[in-house]
Amino acid sequence: MYREIAQLLMYGDPDRQSILYRMGELFRRFEEEDYDSTELTREANALVKQILRVATEYGFDGNLWQDYLTYYLMMDENPFSLTCEKVGAGNGSVNDLVRSDFRIMQRLFTFDFRPIEEALGIRCFSMICSYRAIQKTELMYNRNVSSKVRMLSQKLAAAADEAEFFDIVTEFYRDYGVGAFGMNKAFRIAEEPDGSVRFLPINNMDAVTLDDLVGYQIQKEKLIHNTEAFVRGRRANNVLLFGDSGTGKSTSIKAIANQYYDQGLRMIEIYKHQFRDLSAVIARIKSRNYRFIIYMDDLSFEEHEIEYKYLKAVIEGGVETRPENVLVYATSNRRHLIRENWSDRNDEDYQNDKHHSDTVEEKLSLVQRFGVTISYMKPNTREYYDIVIQLARRAGITTPDEELMAEANKWELAHGGLSGRTAQQFINYLLATEQTDLWN
Repeated sequence: MYREIAQLLMYGDPDRQSILYRMGELFRRFEEEDYDSTELTREANALVKQILRVATEYGFDGNLWQDYLTYYLMMDENPFSLTCEKVGAGNGSVNDLVRSDFRIMQRLFTFDFRPIEEALGIRCFSMICSYRAIQKTELMYNRNVSSKVRMLSQKLAAAADEAEFFDIVTEFYRDYGVGAFGMNKAFRIAEEPDGSVRFLPINNMDAVTLDDLVGYQIQKEKLIHNTEAFVRGRRANNVLLFGDSGTGKSTSIKAIANQYYDQGLRMIEIYKHQFRDLSAVIARIKSRNYRFIIYMDDLSFEEHEIEYKYLKAVIEGGVETRPENVLVYATSNRRHLIRENWSDRNDEDYQNDKHHSDTVEEKLSLVQRFGVTISYMKPNTREYYDIVIQLARRAGITTPDEELMAEANKWELAHGGLSGRTAQQFINYLLATEQTDLWN
């Protein structure tokens, strides 16, 4: 195995802490008969534990070794895989080099671990090559990545030769992409000590759809129209969803990310204190073959906060043009985002700011940079009852409408008023207390 891994070119040079590199080192010592049995057994067990850790995170099952190799191919961002992303393999000498790598990968797929197990008296490799995982709930692992790894792993294991192996992998790159951006729908960011940014996949994103949000049909249609134009490469606008809390603004954007993931849409959630990193984020994503929504939830600024200036420059008005594959979608309970004082509006009271009209314009100019603004207001009583009834029926609650509405009215009076969130919390309460029929 060591020689095979060392011969990898495009997919070679793995990180020294990676499973592939450590596996190569393990077999180098074994093949050169330069080892202590106890130490080599300890290293073999540590490697299997590392494979199991990855398998648990992504819900792998069956042949975990093949799943890991597939995951490695899916995540390796090299010049070839990035070129194939959303385009597929073209003609060129690089294809011959990659086919050579895939010939090696195919041998690794069917690698015989029996000699090392017999020499060390272990069975750990055989066990992970025929593994039955404990069934887990979806939120315990990245189901989106898991399903793709297992589907691709089965295809690669059945490939007749490196040519078919090549076709399967490059077709996957074309359809889904490569690396974290190819596999995941949404991300947060973290700042590294050197000032660069790191993208952290959100593994347990809610699988909500727009149909799950009851009502707000006009609002959803506006959001769909703008997003579809964006993913199809047409001109689209930044979007601000504003209005009362609990009305489905954040749910709508999460649903959009789910609905258009297969069309290349990705979402990056950024918090207010990270706005100074926006330029670094955009620099990292502008050349990728995806459409990115930079998502800002509950966006608002107090008078003394100046982070909105970074946002204004990025959205429009900075020296560098915003890339055509990036939009900003934000939610806010405030229509104008920035708190205003009466002194900003009162023409007679200008002693606090001699250029108070400029102050007002400065604060309004941020919201004006969102080409689409969508209002989400609290439902009236009739709309609230409709939401409760529809959510109840979806959840299998059979209580008659009149009884359900009476109890929902009591609930909203004690829990924050009329909103879709209050309705959902009421349904959750019924399910938690197993009161699916209030007549019983």
